[in-house]
Parts: sequence; structure tokens; C-alpha cells
Amino acid sequence: MEKFDKMTGIVAPMDRANVDTDAIIPKQFLKSIKRSGFGSNLFDEWRYLDHGEPGRDNSKRPLNPDFVLNRPRYQGASILLARENFGCGSSREHAPWALLDDGFRVIIAPSFADIFFNNCFKNSILPIVLDEDTVDGLFKAMETSEGYHLDVDLQAQAITTPGGEVIPFEVGEFRKYCLLNGLDDIGLTLQYVDEIRAYEKCCKQEAPWLFA
Repeated sequence: MEKFDKMTGIVAPMDRANVDTDAIIPKQFLKSIKRSGFGSNLFDEWRYLDHGEPGRDNSKRPLNPDFVLNRPRYQGASILLARENFGCGSSREHAPWALLDDGFRVIIAPSFADIFFNNCFKNSILPIVLDEDTVDGLFKAMETSEGYHLDVDLQAQAITTPGGEVIPFEVGEFRKYCLLNGLDDIGLTLQYVDEIRAYEKCCKQEAPWLFA
């Protein structure tokens, strides 16, 4: 898993509450478990004017000009500003895969669905919870400034606006440690690979019939 320490990124708005995981990545794209290749189908039903299916050449599909992320000013954005209960619905891990594959490393919202929130940390995405007034202020600032960007520092647990305002955020120590060191569940387990091998060796000696 890719490490996360600090970054500066353009902010894109998702000014809708209760954006569910089926909107983030529709169900027909869940056949693959490769973790990659989902970016062009992020928000597929809002992003395109036709129906998407796995394996289609998305470069030839008609884009929805009214969908906010299709606007030129938000191309290359890596921070998504959202409303409450982002990532609700089913627990599909494909949702953070699609966001990451499309370039998003940070999501800021007043609240997240629990499973989606946990899945973000396991897939190199930092979800940041800020109060509604602060989120409203960021939406207003972004609307009046094209190319609006934020500096996000996980170590300092702080967001810095272009005007120099510092916005602190909370993150659990364990989740922070994992993101800073690029550790998902497998990476955490592999930290103890020597102990695991020693245990398996001992088990083979004490109970060889289990390994026959």
C-alpha cells in the first residue's frame, strides 16, 4: 500500500449528501478484484450519458456536461470535498479502489459511513471528518477560486488553505501509523513474518500429522 504523509492537491466538490457506494462504483463493475482500472468508471452513472459496462472503451462514451467532475477546472483533482454520510450503502471495497484509481487521496466530509471510512484507510486514502460549518466554508471558498487547493499534512494532522488558515483534524493513532507507513492488513501481518515462520516450524515438529 502506498504511504501517505503530506500532499498538496486541487479540490473537487461533491455537493450531495448520502452518496452511496453504488453511485461511487455501480454494481456491474464489481466482477473484477484487481484493485485497479476502476477510475474511469468512478461515478459512472453520473459521469456519462449512456449505460456503462465492464470492458467498454470509456474514451468513446458521451460525457455528461452537467456532472461537476467533468468540468475542466476540476481535472487532476486529488481531494474530494463531500457532504454528510459519504460512502453509505453496501460495503464494497471497490468504492475506495475507484476513488484512488481516479487520483483521489483525500476525502473531506462532515461524516462517513463506517465501513467505507475503514476501507479508505486500508487503501491509501485519508478520510477527514470536519464539522459542517468548516465544510461549508471550504465549499464557498472553492466556488470563488478556480484551481482551489489545500495542503494536507497527516503527521501534523492539519489542513492549510491558500490563505494560510490551518484547520486541524482528528485521526486515530493506529490508522495514522498504518497510512504513514503504507501498511494494510497484509502489510501489518508481514511485519511478523519471522515469528509466523518460527511458529509454523514449531507446529510441524509438535504435530506433524497436521501437515501431512
